[in-house]
Amino acid sequence: MMNIRRLNSTQADFWPRLQALLAWESVSDDAVSGTVTAILRDVRSRGDAAVVEYTNRFDRMQAAGMADLVVPPARLAQARAAVPAARLAALEQAATRIRAYAGHQKLESWSYTEADGTLLGQQVTALDRVGLYVPGGKAAYPSSVLMNAIPAKVAGVPELIMVVPTPGGEMNELVLAAASVAGVDQVFAIGGAQAVAALAYGTETVPAVDKIVGPGNIYVATAKRMVFGTVGIDMIAGPSEILVLCDGQADPDWIAMDLFSQAEHDEDAQALLVSPDPVFLDRVAASIERQLADMPRQAIIEASLQGRGALIQVADMAQALEVANYIAPEHLELSVAEPEALLPQLRHAGAIFMGRYTAEALGDYCAGPNHVLPTSRTARFSSPLGVYDFQKRSSLINCSAAGASRLGRVASVLARGEGLVAHARSAEYRVDD
Repeated sequence: MMNIRRLNSTQADFWPRLQALLAWESVSDDAVSGTVTAILRDVRSRGDAAVVEYTNRFDRMQAAGMADLVVPPARLAQARAAVPAARLAALEQAATRIRAYAGHQKLESWSYTEADGTLLGQQVTALDRVGLYVPGGKAAYPSSVLMNAIPAKVAGVPELIMVVPTPGGEMNELVLAAASVAGVDQVFAIGGAQAVAALAYGTETVPAVDKIVGPGNIYVATAKRMVFGTVGIDMIAGPSEILVLCDGQADPDWIAMDLFSQAEHDEDAQALLVSPDPVFLDRVAASIERQLADMPRQAIIEASLQGRGALIQVADMAQALEVANYIAPEHLELSVAEPEALLPQLRHAGAIFMGRYTAEALGDYCAGPNHVLPTSRTARFSSPLGVYDFQKRSSLINCSAAGASRLGRVASVLARGEGLVAHARSAEYRVDD
């Protein structure tokens, strides 16, 4: 029998229990950190030779050199042509929607001129080169290719380098087709910490990038954390999460399946339901029990729900919102009659799915907004991946003679107050006596 925990906000220890349930430590242990540190150092020192050695060792490959690990554009075109028509059409439809949504996010340069002729502004430019890590093997997600690559291209990134491990030489055709659809420029059949190192430092064959995005295992996540500063990264993501807020008027089968949709990712995924209606929670629990047997990933779903899932009873929807803001979930479903009315009270969520018909799964694939979202309560201070993550901003200052004189007097006083005389005199030289 499925045993999913129940929490009740009337319990004296409710908040500590909720906090314990949410706790997730994604930091790697000393062994992982040591291994990754050695790989990064080796690739930085020996370049292609090290990448080939690690790829052959970890991915059961027999590459004679980096040339064997280059995936040419013709191979992407071949995969695109071979993909079943229905799947290719779905990829292209999803890409169109993601591209349209991303177009609304693009930042533009701006400036204004003050009365004395001084110009102030901001220049927005795209990153020069971005690296995209795509998991291979069993965890092959063409949707992630679209979600990471398309915003970069909309931002104007001229060169997008994709790395994807191919264990045993096995390539995922749909991933390669997605790379073609998304406009990826170069692809290398490498993965793990060695691929992150190659992107961060560059090798004889793999060009160094400015930012690395995309999901990976603990070795990849650890490597991304370690190279941050040399390059930018998107985020260090934890397990997938969903929080469903429901007023008790939805179909319990729908809600149970929405919980399953995240629980089936892996055993550490977290699926939570919050409702003020205890009878509805009982009906969802019964639906979970009934529907679980039909799930191909039944064991994973069961482990996830029993390990980190919960059905949470609250006093009312106001308290449900309080709980939601505390959890700051990656995915938040508002299965209520008037979801728009709740938005002003919601402050922390990666993506908000509004209304009873908006399944979170639509956001994973084709709704348009990005599915790369903050996890582990980081939605309190971070945002979904978007075009703005592939753009940077430079401040513009162009002082007129009058502006330099006016600002110079202010700067002089402040600089001398800090004891920085050269700063002060540099400004004073431009002051019109």
